[in-house]
Order: sequence, then C-alpha cells, then structure tokens
Amino acid sequence: MQQSAKEIKPEDIIEIVVRRRWFIIIPFCLSMIAGIYLAITLPKIYEASTLILIQPQEVPKNYVQSAVSSDIDSRYSTISQLILSRTSLEKIIEEFKLFSETKYENMFIEDKIETMQGRIAVELMRQDQDSRRPADSFSITYKGRDPEKVMGITNVLASNFINENRKFRAAQAAGISDFLDDELDVMRKNIEKLEENIKNFREKYMLELPEQLGINLNMLNRAQDQLSKTQQSLMDEKNKLLTLENYMIVEQNLQELKTKYTDQHPDVIKLKKMISDFKKNPDLSEATGVPTTEDMRQRYKTRLNIKAIEKNIAELTSQVNLYQKRVENTPKREQELLSLKRDYDNANKRYNSILSRKFEAQIAVNLEKKQKGEQFRVIDPARLPQKPVEPNMKKLFMLVLVAVLGIVPGLVFLMEYLDTSFTKPDEIESLLGIPVVATLPVVYYQKDILKQKLSQFLSTFIITISFILFIGFAVLTFKGVDQTIELLGRFINV
Repeated sequence: MQQSAKEIKPEDIIEIVVRRRWFIIIPFCLSMIAGIYLAITLPKIYEASTLILIQPQEVPKNYVQSAVSSDIDSRYSTISQLILSRTSLEKIIEEFKLFSETKYENMFIEDKIETMQGRIAVELMRQDQDSRRPADSFSITYKGRDPEKVMGITNVLASNFINENRKFRAAQAAGISDFLDDELDVMRKNIEKLEENIKNFREKYMLELPEQLGINLNMLNRAQDQLSKTQQSLMDEKNKLLTLENYMIVEQNLQELKTKYTDQHPDVIKLKKMISDFKKNPDLSEATGVPTTEDMRQRYKTRLNIKAIEKNIAELTSQVNLYQKRVENTPKREQELLSLKRDYDNANKRYNSILSRKFEAQIAVNLEKKQKGEQFRVIDPARLPQKPVEPNMKKLFMLVLVAVLGIVPGLVFLMEYLDTSFTKPDEIESLLGIPVVATLPVVYYQKDILKQKLSQFLSTFIITISFILFIGFAVLTFKGVDQTIELLGRFINV
C-alpha cells in the first residue's frame, strides 16, 4: 500500500537522510569522482593575450600630414586578413611545430590553417562603448594546449601585426607617391602636347594672330591704295589705246579718200580736221607725224601695258583679299589661341597641384620609413598562462553540484515513494485506522551491534572521503589542475 500525503517534520527529514544515507553519499562521491576525472582528463586549453596601443604620429600634423588614412577601423580588416593569411600561419605552424603529433599526420594543411584561424581573435578596443570613437588599441588572443607555445605564438602574432601595419602604411604611402608620379608623367606629356599644339597653331596661323592685326591693316590699306591707282592707270591706258585705234582708222580713211578725191573735197577736209584734233591729244603727241607702222607699234605697246597693268591689278586684288581674310580671321584665331592657352594654363595648374602633393607624399614616405608616423606598440605582452580557460572549471564545478542537488533528492524521494513499509506506530494508526496497543523495542544482538558499528564506521569513512573529494574538486576548480598537481607533488616529496 502506498503512503498518502502527510506533514513532514524536520526530524522526519533527518530520519530519512540517516536511513537513506547511502543513496546520498554514494551518488555524491561518484559525482565528485566524475567531476575530478573530467577536470583532470578533459583537454586543457590555455589562452594568452597581448594588448597593442595605437600610438599617434610623433611629428605634429601641422608640419607633416600623413599620406596614410588615419581611420584604423578601415585598416583593421585588411591587417587582420594579412596576419590570418595562409602564408603567415604556415610560418607559425612550422616555427612552433604545431600539429606534429601522430594523430595529425593525415590532416590537410587547409584544415590546420582553419583550426589556427579559429584559435586567433583580434579585437578593436575603445576607451568607452561609443562605436563612433576611434579605436585606442588592439587585443590579440590565441588559444592552445601548450602554455609556452600559446605565449610564443601570441607574441609572434603581435609582432606580425605590428610589422604588417608598418608594411601596410609604407606600401600605402609609397603607392600614393607612385600614383602621383604616374599622374605627373601623364600631365607632363599632356602639357608638352598642349605646348606643341600652341606652337603648331602659331606656325600655321602666324600671319592671322592678334599681334599681326596692325601690320595686316597697314598692308591692306597700302594694297587697296595701289589697287586704286593701278585701276586708274588701266583706265588711262585703255583710253589711250582707244584714241590710237580711232586715229589709225581716221588716217586710213583719209588715205583712201585721197586716192579718190582732192584735198579740197569736203570729206578729206573733215578727216584732216579730225586728225588735227587727234594730234592735239597729249597721248598721241609722240605719234604725231609718225608713219602708220609707228602708230601700230604704239598701239601694241599700249596693249602690252594694259596686260601688265591687268596682271598687276590681279595680284593687288589677291593681296587685298589675302590681307582682308587675315584681318577677318584674326578674332577667330584669337579665340582659338585663348582656348589653347586656357587649356595649357589649367593643365599647368593641375600639374603644379599634383607636384605639390607629390612633395607632401614623399615627405610622408620618409615619415613612414623613419617610423615617425602612427605606430602600434605592445604595452602588455603575452605572458605564460597559469590556468586553462577550457574546460571552464567553475562552470564544471557548478554543473556537478547542480547535478548532485538534482539527482540525490530525487533519488531519495523516489525510494521513499516506492517504500510501503511502516517506520512509526502513528503511521499505522493514521493510515490503517488500527489503534496501536503496544510497541516492542528493537532487540540488538551482538552481531547486529557489530553490523551497526561497521555501518556507522563506513558511513563516517565515506562521508570523510566525500568531503575530501569535494575539497579536492574545489581546489582543482579554483586553484587549477596543474597547480594542484604541482602542489600535491611538493607535499608528497616533503
């Protein structure tokens, strides 16, 4: 018959604990033994950290402006990738002979690199929690099983971090300098090309440039005057030719009339009168009284003069047109030349600006070479770790205690729940409703007394062992496994 619910008094709990002591002591001992076993046998993972301070530029920025971006957050990812790269980690693996155990013989190098990367942590640190503030320092942490290797690898990682930052800054400054060199070469070639364009333009339009405008105007006026005078001479020569031709015609008609008529004939008199009037013309004064052949010679000469004058007029007209075109093109050439000069001046300004930046970049390169720029400095080097960070002994200790506090009461409760026997007279009266008339005391024989004493001795011994195990587990937890073993070894040697 199962027991029904009843009020439990403190003395009842003590009685149950005493009666069920083995269901308390043995699980407690086993839990302590299991905890100590786990504390000793679980792989020990040690951790070492180093703190790297971001040291500002030594030379005031008012005098020398660094060419490297001062945004450390933007450089964090790049430098972290460099120190976590395969090349960097392979060197560390070879230097410290990591993964040299037999169990790692078939492990691929990629898996080793990935394992190493999982053990390394790089963290930006700030003086406060405001993520908008620039970083003040770096923390590099490494985890491993060998404390000395953990310390050495952490310091190597810090050294690599500092070296990579130095290389990164030097490469960035040199890259800017090289870029500006390339830009200067491009700009220099562009300026030379613009100078050549201006030179070619001046050579091509030398007589149409603004400085030639006064000369062209003077030459144009002179050519126009000469053209006007030459055109007048042409008109005079043509009039002279016309007079000669008319004179020769009249004279020829007179000769024909004389063959038919006498000098008193009216037509002959008329023609003589006309000849007399022709001779009064200044242009025919030289031809007066000369034979007809001389008149023809004079007419031929006049025609040659007309042709020469017409040729001269054509040349003068061409000159007038040429100078007129030069004068008309001068404003256009002036604008074109101004455009070329403007491009040249702009290119010169850009070149001088880049040249100034080049000088600043060269100073920045020298700043990085002499390590006067922003630097990383180790202010807290990695030290030999004394206690492992894994397994978490305090967490393991609390888990074991929680397990004991959870299992033991549950086990005792279960045993009590399944126990249908009566231990006290009042239980019979309350549960069965049968009055108890009398109770008989327990009679202990010598054999039973020995068993009881042995049980008490074993209980005391096991409780003592349990207490020792608990103290040992606590010492392992708060002192450290290695330190406890070392301390125990010293005690034994003593």
